[in-house]
Amino acid sequence: MRIYKFGGASVKDADGVRNVMNVLKTMGTDKLGVVISAMGKTTNALEAVIASYESNDTSYLDLIDQLHEEHLVVVEDLKKLAHGVNEASVLRFRESEINKDLKAIVESLKGEMLRNKSRNYSFLYDQVVSHGELMSSKIVAAFLNACEIPVVWKDARQLIMTDNKYRDATVDWEQTQEQIQKHCADELFITQGFIGSDENGFTTTLGREGSDYTAAILAYSLNASEVSIWKDVPGVLNADPRVFNNTVLLEKIPYDEAIELAFYGASVIHPKTLQPLQEKEIPLKVKSFINPKEQGSTITSSKSLVPTTPCFIVRKNMVFLRISSRDFSFIGESSISDIFHELSESKMQVGLLQNSAISFSLCLEDKYNRISTLLEGLEGKFKVSHVTGVSLYTIRHYAGDTIQEMEEGKNVLLKQRTQETLQLVVQE
Repeated sequence: MRIYKFGGASVKDADGVRNVMNVLKTMGTDKLGVVISAMGKTTNALEAVIASYESNDTSYLDLIDQLHEEHLVVVEDLKKLAHGVNEASVLRFRESEINKDLKAIVESLKGEMLRNKSRNYSFLYDQVVSHGELMSSKIVAAFLNACEIPVVWKDARQLIMTDNKYRDATVDWEQTQEQIQKHCADELFITQGFIGSDENGFTTTLGREGSDYTAAILAYSLNASEVSIWKDVPGVLNADPRVFNNTVLLEKIPYDEAIELAFYGASVIHPKTLQPLQEKEIPLKVKSFINPKEQGSTITSSKSLVPTTPCFIVRKNMVFLRISSRDFSFIGESSISDIFHELSESKMQVGLLQNSAISFSLCLEDKYNRISTLLEGLEGKFKVSHVTGVSLYTIRHYAGDTIQEMEEGKNVLLKQRTQETLQLVVQE
C-alpha cells in the first residue's frame, strides 16, 4: 500500500484538482490511499467564520455561503473541457452528485453552529474547520471517479480515533489501526487530512498542518511501503528559497536529521509525521506535483544527509527574553522549574534557551499572543527584559565561512553553538 497526501496548494483550484488526476495516472493507482487537505485558504476562511460567530455577528452565515460559492466555482470550472480530460469524463462529472454533496456539507455546518451551546472555543473550532477537508475531498473524489479512476470516499472521522483534546488531539492507536485496517485494506480510497473523532463522535483535529500526520497514521496502520507528500516545491531544500540564495535539493535525509530540522522550525515536514514512519521504517518522499517523475527527497533510515551541506532555517517575529534573579542568586533547578511552568501556562514555543549562573535567555514563538501574560507571571519573581520582532537563525552542519556570512551586517543578540548546530538570535 502507498499513501499520497495532497496539500491545500495542490487542490486550490480546478487546475490543481485536474493535476491530482494527472499525478495519479502518471504514478499509478494500484493499492493507493489519498489524503486531501482543505482547498487553498479555506481553513483561514473558516477561522474567520468562527471569529464572526464568537462576536455575535450573524454575517458568519454569509461567510459560509461565500465559501460555498468559491467551491462551486471550482466545480463549474471542472465541468469544462481542459487538457488531459476527455468529453466523456466531463459529462460524467456534470452528472455526479457533487453539488448536492457540497450543499449537504454546508447545511450541516450551518446547523451545527446554530445549535451550538458550547463555550469551548477549541471544541467549536474543530467542529467548524473540519468542513473544509470534507468539501475538498468530496470534489476530488467525484472528479477522479468521473475520470475513470474509481476511488472510494472515506470519512476520516470513522478512521482516526482520538481523545477529546480539541485542536491538538492525541491518536488512540489501537482503535485507529483497527478501523483503518477494517475499512481501507486493499481498495483505492480518498480521505481527509487533519481530522478525526473522539469517543463521543465529535470531530477533533490533529493540529495545524496535521494532514501530513494523517498520511503517516494511515501508512503506519496499513504497513505501507511509502508515503509521498506532493508539494509545489521539488522536494526538501536546504533552505527557504524566499529567504536564501542558491538552495540545494536534499536527496536523502535520515529520519533523525529530518526530526532535528522540524524541531528547529523547517516547515516542509510536520514534526509528528516522522515518528510513526520511523518506527516501521516507512520512507517518506517529498515530491513536486508539477513534475511528478522527478526524484524529490526521501526521508529514510539512511546514515547521512545526501548531499552533505549546511541547512539554514529562519523563524521570524520571535521574542527574546533575558531572565535573571533579583538578588544575584543562582538560577538553579527551582528557578528553572518556575520559568518553565510560566512558559507552559502561556503556551510558548521555545526555539532556543541558554543559561548561566545568574541569567536565563530564551527565544520564543508567541503563537497565541500571550507575551504579556508570560511577562506578568515572570516579573513577580525575576528581573525580565524582552525584545520583540527578532529572528532566530539556525544552521545545521555549519562551516566556518557560513558562520561569517550569516553574522555579517546583523545585530546578534545571542549566539549558541553545538557540534552540529549554530543558532543566532538577530535583531533585524
